[in-house]
Amino acid sequence: MNKLISKIGLLLIVLSSVTLTAQDIHFTQFYMSPLNLNPALTGVMNCKTRMVANYRNQWSAILAANAYNTYSVSYDQKIPVGREDYFGIGGSIWGDVAGESRFGTTQGRMSLSYSKKMAGYRKKASYLVIGADAALTNRGISDKDLRWPTQIDVNGFNPGTSSGETIQDLDFLYADIAAGLLWFSIIDNNTNWYFGAAIHHLNRPNVSFLGDVVDLYSRYTMHAGLQFELQRKISLLPFGVYMAQGPHRSLNAGANLRFAMGPSRTTNQSWEIGTWYRVGNKVESGLHSDAVILSSRFNYENFGIGFSYDINVSGLRQASPANGAFEFSLLYNICGPESRGVYCPRF
Repeated sequence: MNKLISKIGLLLIVLSSVTLTAQDIHFTQFYMSPLNLNPALTGVMNCKTRMVANYRNQWSAILAANAYNTYSVSYDQKIPVGREDYFGIGGSIWGDVAGESRFGTTQGRMSLSYSKKMAGYRKKASYLVIGADAALTNRGISDKDLRWPTQIDVNGFNPGTSSGETIQDLDFLYADIAAGLLWFSIIDNNTNWYFGAAIHHLNRPNVSFLGDVVDLYSRYTMHAGLQFELQRKISLLPFGVYMAQGPHRSLNAGANLRFAMGPSRTTNQSWEIGTWYRVGNKVESGLHSDAVILSSRFNYENFGIGFSYDINVSGLRQASPANGAFEFSLLYNICGPESRGVYCPRF
């Protein structure tokens, strides 16, 4: 009976993925996945070029080889315009695969931004950034591993029984567009703050597998952060991101402590450690705790390496005590000489 209940639970999860508008991917280390967070972050960096890779593995304690796996790679650069402004241009690819049905989404995206100086001077300035991106997305599923209610009897799952169900589109493409804004202010090399907002799925593409019309909800994102010194070589970096997509809400907020390890505060050699807390919403019963997050990051010259682990504190902890998601991020900057510079927050 317990096995039957488990299979029915898995069935309901799979069916909800097929028939409903699914939520987007998300990374715990959103600050190390800038192009996925907001197209206005394209080209906002202290160097000329940035390359980022992210990987997330979730629910492996329950689903084993069928766990949720999400990856992303991106490239962006800034191009000087006039005396003080910049264009940003970039591209990214991300993919997500989940469950026995191999429910997967792959997206390729091109991003553009323009950074306009609004106030200040060379090392102390405020900028307004506007960005947009366009993407082509593939969504697919494997029907041979799906389990339907008619295939479950008193003995459990019976694959020889006809499901009586037909999925019309097992694999399809759709276009997707997004836009965003960002404001950041640099006070000095160790003090800055920023605030951004973005709208993804502006065109609300149809994502149905069943031949009907199921429009993907637009996703609204707001994010903010700042950095300031607590004492010499020790900085506090609070961050937060809020997302709303259809009836779903998510808030992830916390802070890192950054310890400078180089000979001076301005040398990019540092170690970070932080704690985060994520809450979501149950559509009918309001907010609920999702995860407590432990994170760490090491920066050495042009490299940044981040690790995080989500400790599950939601109702699903009965099935996966303290097991949530592991995440890894790698960032590499290519700087080179510049005759002038815009000083940006360190993402």
